[in-house]
Amino acid sequence: MIEELKNTAKKAIDALVNEGADKASASVSKSITHEFNVDGGEFSLFRTLFDKKLVMECLKEGRKGTDSRNRYDDESIKDSAKSCMESAASSTPDEAWDIAPKGVNEDFVLGEIKPDTDRFFFRCRELVDDIKARFPQIMLEQMIMSHKEVLSARANSNGVLFSTHQGSYQVMLMFSGHEGDKASSFFVSQAASYDLDKPFIELGSLAADLGNVEKQIETTPVQGKFEGTMVLMPSCTAELVGALVSSFASDTALLSGTSPWKDSLGEMVADERVTISLAPLDERIVCGKRVTSEDFRAENFDVIKDGRLNAFCMSLYGANKLGLKRGGNDSENLVIAPGDKSIEEIIASIDKGILVGRFSGGQPSSNGDFSGVAKNSFIIENGKIGFALSETMISGNMAAMLKNLRAISKEQVADGSTVLPFMAFDGITISGQ
Repeated sequence: MIEELKNTAKKAIDALVNEGADKASASVSKSITHEFNVDGGEFSLFRTLFDKKLVMECLKEGRKGTDSRNRYDDESIKDSAKSCMESAASSTPDEAWDIAPKGVNEDFVLGEIKPDTDRFFFRCRELVDDIKARFPQIMLEQMIMSHKEVLSARANSNGVLFSTHQGSYQVMLMFSGHEGDKASSFFVSQAASYDLDKPFIELGSLAADLGNVEKQIETTPVQGKFEGTMVLMPSCTAELVGALVSSFASDTALLSGTSPWKDSLGEMVADERVTISLAPLDERIVCGKRVTSEDFRAENFDVIKDGRLNAFCMSLYGANKLGLKRGGNDSENLVIAPGDKSIEEIIASIDKGILVGRFSGGQPSSNGDFSGVAKNSFIIENGKIGFALSETMISGNMAAMLKNLRAISKEQVADGSTVLPFMAFDGITISGQ
């Protein structure tokens, strides 16, 4: 099947070149998903889903065209090539567009390609039973457990040809805590694994998230407004730090000139204990991308290394446009280096603050100011985690936040997509009633 996809990708390149493309690239993929659904705590569905995708891109006299289809038979390839060229003809020329040069072509095989259906169902049933036994006040509003097999091939007219064949198990829970008429805010927790060696309850932060939500059935509002310490649970670290990287280090922020870091490459932008990487090749990441969407072999890279801005998350286009170095990958596999203190030690050092499980707010402003609602959160007072909080406003500045680091936990949570610690920041405004 992989060889068939590789041949299809090469056919797509030939079709674009025959239509007059100066340069061309194409990706062809097929996925097979076996999925169990649980609604209201009971199994409701088992299904197998199939998906196909063809994406073609071309360059003609500096103009870029794209087209995508959910079929890749010969006729669809021909039609897509024509549409792609028409798209290019109507676009604005820009010499920064280009495609990847030929390097070493590779074939990647990752994970458990085919599911062990009987054992998979056992693990799914086991998870439902574990939640009922260990977290009786949790209502499973939805649970999706799946095995996904993905086959893909990427090619371009410079001779690039990559293929990937991967398989992984994924768990997604949406749940809330209930006691009589009282209910917590909902929470979503997910994790991925290459295999079925561990019970699903042990993956990522599933057990910790379920336990925290049970404690949030009854909440108390913060009184007044104060400046304190914000401790982010790993899942919330992904939200806020991911938003920071997107707002400060991405193509969009740099091309628009709005990034506060646009002139800070090589300079200290964070506390020296902070190292933030995008690392799809980390062994704790499940099925991280081996090939970028621009046909380069993916590489891990540090956005921030020991507090210093090390690299931007630039595409080939952005790098050519601004004369900067292209980023090593275009993944979202955030990995943050651990610190040297336990989360218990960090909490014990805080006089007053907030432990945040989820953040609801818009993208930060161009200067890094953010404001939103802390959900699934707890008060911290006198070195101890206290009562669960009703929705509480938090605000600060992301650029300043990285320099106002109190601590990073030595514990990390690996959920298959990210590897993240708890992070504590001083100088955050916390507002209640």
